[in-house]
Amino acid sequence: MSIWWLLPAVAGVALFMTGALRRYALARSLIDIPNARSSHSVPTPRGGGVAIVVSFLLALPLMAAMGLVAWPLVWALLGSGAGIAALGFLDDHGHIAARWRLLGHFAAAIWALFWLGGLPPVNVLGFTLELGWLGHVLAAVYLVWLLNLYNFMDGIDGIASVEAICVCLGGALLFMVLGFAGSAQSTGMFAVLLLAAAVAGFLFWNFPPARIFMGDAGSGFLGITLGILSLQAAWVAPQLLWSWLILLGVFIVDATFTLLRRLLRGDKVYEAHRSHAYQYASRRFGRHLPVTLAVAGLNLIWLLPIALWVGLGGLDGFAGVLIAYAPLVGLAVKFKAGELE
Repeated sequence: MSIWWLLPAVAGVALFMTGALRRYALARSLIDIPNARSSHSVPTPRGGGVAIVVSFLLALPLMAAMGLVAWPLVWALLGSGAGIAALGFLDDHGHIAARWRLLGHFAAAIWALFWLGGLPPVNVLGFTLELGWLGHVLAAVYLVWLLNLYNFMDGIDGIASVEAICVCLGGALLFMVLGFAGSAQSTGMFAVLLLAAAVAGFLFWNFPPARIFMGDAGSGFLGITLGILSLQAAWVAPQLLWSWLILLGVFIVDATFTLLRRLLRGDKVYEAHRSHAYQYASRRFGRHLPVTLAVAGLNLIWLLPIALWVGLGGLDGFAGVLIAYAPLVGLAVKFKAGELE
């Protein structure tokens, strides 16, 4: 089977499975009921992200058998992704204490790093740093933070799906422009295209106005999967870690800025809230669609060109992140990220 047949097939599986999950959620009353901390106003089924998980993870071994994805990357994604999705699924159906969720998150991160080989060498201002065990610890924290911030940022219709597709397409384009397409190092490119296809099938149901929500199973899975793919890309070319941090900039800046502001105020950070910049923006515009489209625009018009500039070696990665994040921090301030309502 050709990759160009497999990708539409995966998107189709995700699309039809999401529809089935919607019927299941309605039958089991797995509904998000709007409350004072919600960004939606209509009761909506949740848990549709399971379709992304299943369609992506089932296709991965097939791609590995075709020689398109390396087996160590497959084991990293299968173990971590399935574990985080299962944890999120259980949390969607009930409640798991934060400490146990966090323990599961770090276990999944450690599993992934074992198969990836830990944190690759990092290029900073022209110097290559081998961080050893400190690097592995930082990489685990990075994966756990991406996992959780993706959960925090999945708060309005379509935003998490659009972000994942934009980041994946940007990541694949980086492999292509660097000349890795078709080489032994291109396995990460096919994995990110596969993830984009799975999310695209789900987005049909999740695009504003959403008919089903992703749920913790889907958002946590996307967070850790994108983190794993970014580290794998950095093993291919060290500057790609900075490129991926730039591609993920919208979510990283909003979530981190909001978290720091809430920590400084003494808030309980795991308590539900709606004080992210994107949530304030959706209330200001009165709809989710303009904000979701703005996220796509920021990714494609601003962040992708800088990520490509860094990936091609025309700009230092650290400097590229500072340039890319500066206006995003400005938007976070403008839309009152982390402020009390």
